[in-house]
This record gives sequence, C-alpha cells and structure tokens, in this order.
Amino acid sequence: MVRLFVALSMPEATASALSELCSGLPGARWVNPEQFHLTLRFIGEVDGRTARHVADELAGIQMPSFDLALHGVGTFGDKRAARSLWAGTRPAPGLDRLHEKIDGAMARLGLPPDRRKFAPHVTLARLNQPPIDRLGAYLVHHALFSAPAFSCDRFVLYSSFLSHGGAIYTPERVYRLDGYDDHAWMADEAEDWERAEEARERESWEQERRAFMPAYGYGD
Repeated sequence: MVRLFVALSMPEATASALSELCSGLPGARWVNPEQFHLTLRFIGEVDGRTARHVADELAGIQMPSFDLALHGVGTFGDKRAARSLWAGTRPAPGLDRLHEKIDGAMARLGLPPDRRKFAPHVTLARLNQPPIDRLGAYLVHHALFSAPAFSCDRFVLYSSFLSHGGAIYTPERVYRLDGYDDHAWMADEAEDWERAEEARERESWEQERRAFMPAYGYGD
C-alpha cells in the first residue's frame, strides 16, 4: 500500500519567505522548507494498481496556469487546542478550479470524496500545546504576512511515509497544466511503491526492535 496526495510545490522564493515564519513559538515542530506544499486532494492509502490509475487519471487534467499569492497565518483548532499552524492564500479562482478538476478525476475512479471543505494552506508547523499567550502574539505579529504571487503551471502527485521523525513526502509524478508531463514515473512500476513502502516499514520495525531489546535485557 502507498499513501498518496496531490499538491502544489512551493517555488524557492516562496519557500524562503515561508521559512522566515518558522521560529519564535515554543511547542512548534516546524516543517522542513523542502517539504512545504499546498494540498489539493488527500487520497490516502491505495494499492499499487489503484496508484497507477490515479496517476493516469491526473494526466488528463488540463487548464490555463494561474497566479497564487500566500497571505496571512492561522491555526487549525482553537488557541487552547491548536494542532497546526499554517499560511493561507489570497482568493484564486484558478486554484479552486484545479481542486475541482482533481476531485472530479478521483470521483471517476470511484474513490470516496473528501468531505472536508477545501481550505487552501501551507502547513508551517505541528503544535504541541504552545503557550496561549505566545501563540496569540505570534498570530498577531505575522497577521499581515504576504509573499509575492507565483505562477502555478504544474501540480504534483506525492507519496507520504510516516517515520518516527514525522512525515516524509516524495514527489512521484509532476503534471503540467498544459498537458505535458515533466517526468515519467519516478518508479517504473506501481509495484515499486509497495516494495519501497514494505522496506521502510521493515526498517522502522527493526529500529524499534533494536531499541527495545537492550532496554529489557534481551540480546539479538
């Protein structure tokens, strides 16, 4: 099984602007700037065959490129139980249209719809009980955050692996909105995803076992 989602990657200048927001808040686990993205559709865990169908269906999406500007910051969850910190976007009809096209593509495959309202954002940090006063001060200080608009002419199919240090996102296929693929499969066969995922799970289990055994007086 492989865990998939569709997103916009952030250009270098935008990622740099976002990284300047990533400090000054206790209890925040900041996202690596290389992992910044704006999720268009979470797909979830699928088998290799479905992953191939997803990738092929996304290749049929075509539309004009559009400009997107990031603006403002906020949290999911109220201040007393905020779980993540994000940067938002200015209104962008092209972004909404791309989201609708991706949703339609997944519906044609029979995948369950995402019931959550589309709220475009770039996650900056996962939060673990930050001091309420510090969180409030952070939100006020960065309320007017704004980054220059950038052109969106492609989107990305990512795989996600949940490691002990957090999620690791890997771009699997890049789609240009004019209909031309930037890259063929980064994994030649969909089954390669499953084998890679199984290898990561085995390595994760081995790391846990090696940490567990000595603690309880067991050897290898």
